[in-house]
Amino acid sequence: MGDIIFRPKVLGTEADWAYMKRAFDLAKKGIGYVNPNPLVGAVIVKDDIVIGEGYHERYGEAHAEVNAFNSCTESPEGATMYVTLEPCSHYGKTPPCVDMVIEKGISRVVIGSVDPNPLVAGRSVNKMKEAGIEVLVGVLDRYCDPLNKVFFHYIIHKTPYVVMKYAMTIDGKIATRTGKSKWITSEYARERVHEDRNLYTAIMVGVGTVIADDPMLDCRLEGGRNPIRILCDTTLRTPITARVIQTASEIPTILATSCTDATKHQPYLDLGCQIMVVPEHDGTIDLKRLMVQLGDANIDGILLEGGATLNAAALKAGVVHKIQTYIAPKIFGGADAPTPVAGLGIDHPDQAYLLKNRKTTTLGEDILIESEVVLCSQD
Repeated sequence: MGDIIFRPKVLGTEADWAYMKRAFDLAKKGIGYVNPNPLVGAVIVKDDIVIGEGYHERYGEAHAEVNAFNSCTESPEGATMYVTLEPCSHYGKTPPCVDMVIEKGISRVVIGSVDPNPLVAGRSVNKMKEAGIEVLVGVLDRYCDPLNKVFFHYIIHKTPYVVMKYAMTIDGKIATRTGKSKWITSEYARERVHEDRNLYTAIMVGVGTVIADDPMLDCRLEGGRNPIRILCDTTLRTPITARVIQTASEIPTILATSCTDATKHQPYLDLGCQIMVVPEHDGTIDLKRLMVQLGDANIDGILLEGGATLNAAALKAGVVHKIQTYIAPKIFGGADAPTPVAGLGIDHPDQAYLLKNRKTTTLGEDILIESEVVLCSQD
């Protein structure tokens, strides 16, 4: 979520853009704390003066609109509210925000994104218009929409939005021929990875990565939040001594396995792990089914930091939505040095996994290329 340069758009005035940008910046303060709810910011303006503002600070707590009203320095009657996402119109953990907007006498509402939630999906807009409120929708939506990419996917499909991340050399290697991989990228790139670990609800790796690297899979940002750790382990062979297992009582850790032997489960359960039994498919856990089970557990977004084997399986299963490729200006060489995606691969170029909407960012001496996967089977 780096800085964004805002440029004028057809919808709204310059003042609308400025106040929506303020609401956008407020919304980002909720990163890492509101999942699986959306990031939302709200600003209330009266006579060209901001009289109240707020954002959704934590899951289960007050929404952005409520916090904005609670901070008002004077009556919001007749004011304009700027909100990055359409106010909710249904009862969840909190009452409908749209009712409060109407009750407080707001005369104009400027919205960034329409909420795709079937429980909302334009209903709030219509309800406010019926109450005589002027509503403008889509102001800076090209910035507000990506803010809640994960939420939009999750609310529609009920499965996590999966981001596959890997670091490689410029010749496409994720490790040397001896399996050494620390460090391919620079400190700048590694810091960005920890920002994403704070952003997404969970991080997922395969048992091979745990055995080879013994990672902690935590977030090392000051004030950051550790993601839920998901270990894909078909036969349940993760070492009990692994750091992710030994710290499972401190950081939520899920072992996704096809092993149904309760006696094998118990040592992990004793250390605080959660066991999620998943059906087997083609010799490994069924990743499509796993996504459904994780969605049921309120996991809305996953940073996939697996090795080449898990990456191949995830792409084949069609559960990957976005790919982050960190490229370092180094060459490892070696015919046997691993590449990001293992498996048999495809037989013909026409069968390639296609990517779209490429974005490139320079991080020190490294490059980050972010791309969306075309024709994901869940979409």
